[in-house]
Amino acid sequence: MLHHTLFVQPIATTDAEDAAVQGGAMPAVEPETLLDAFSAAVVRVVQRVAPAVVGLRVVRPTHRGSEIPGAGSGFLITPDGYVLTNSHVVHRARQIVVSLADGREDAAQLVGEDPATDLAVVRVQAYGLPIAEFGDSDRLQVGQLVIAIGNPLGLQASVVTGVVSALGRSLRGPDGRLIENVIQTDAPLNPGNSGGPLVDTRGKVVGVNTAIVAGAQGLSFAIPASTAQWVAGQLVREGRVRRAWLGIIGELKSVPGRFVPEHGGTRAAGIAVREVILGSPAERAGLRPGDVIVSLDGAPLRSPTDLQRLLGRAPVGSTIVLGVVRQGKLVTVRAELAAEPDRERQASR
Repeated sequence: MLHHTLFVQPIATTDAEDAAVQGGAMPAVEPETLLDAFSAAVVRVVQRVAPAVVGLRVVRPTHRGSEIPGAGSGFLITPDGYVLTNSHVVHRARQIVVSLADGREDAAQLVGEDPATDLAVVRVQAYGLPIAEFGDSDRLQVGQLVIAIGNPLGLQASVVTGVVSALGRSLRGPDGRLIENVIQTDAPLNPGNSGGPLVDTRGKVVGVNTAIVAGAQGLSFAIPASTAQWVAGQLVREGRVRRAWLGIIGELKSVPGRFVPEHGGTRAAGIAVREVILGSPAERAGLRPGDVIVSLDGAPLRSPTDLQRLLGRAPVGSTIVLGVVRQGKLVTVRAELAAEPDRERQASR
């Protein structure tokens, strides 16, 4: 796949070649020229981004009282030592050591993590460090060349190339929540690449490498930069990500199509409320077990994932309008959303 010309530098042409192009024919280009241009682009990216890529070594306690080592990658996002990586790399780690590109090693502190997107921020006490800049992941195209830099199997600053295989994939995070708009690439990643940057040929970070499919080849996934940049900002400022919370336990249920907005079929689906959490926005709004939520702000809900996605976009403190089927009638319920409780803090009480 090195024949792509999307990122090839301009090549001088003769008058005859220019005339051929205007006539609809493409001038012949030596394969070596294309390979050299691609190679030069990768070299420039590595020179620009690799100084900001770090390795992480962690020690994680087990339930039996022993400890197990772990490793991953990350990259500097501020000159004063903030590093973005994966949540699963540092989750429950008792010790985190960051290896900088210049050979320095230093203990790092966990700033915050967001298992819902498999992202985390740690910090080392150092200043004047090189950083990797975020790019615009919303402008990625399938087939676009990308470069991954990381520490697979402990091999520091390893570089691999590939293309964007697909966009808009969904991936389950470590906490079971669905991560949306995930980037799929065929860059050959290995354990230890997790948390490293996926960059374009301009040297801008377009994703954070997060997962590979065991036993498969050419199936790698990255959290888009648009998500990573927002989550990193939340973690640096507050140490956690605040998401809107409704407070129900529900399941998919079929309902008559007449209850669902903009639905052409005779039957559709909604979210049947099995349980309402005490003290939640759902309880304050008057939702009851047995209710079936079929829309949120006019958007139909065909699965619990739809509800999760729309709540994830709603600001904490905002009021949403739910379409609810209750005892055979469609009613409207307004709920003021609160911040999602910290699950781990609740579990530890």
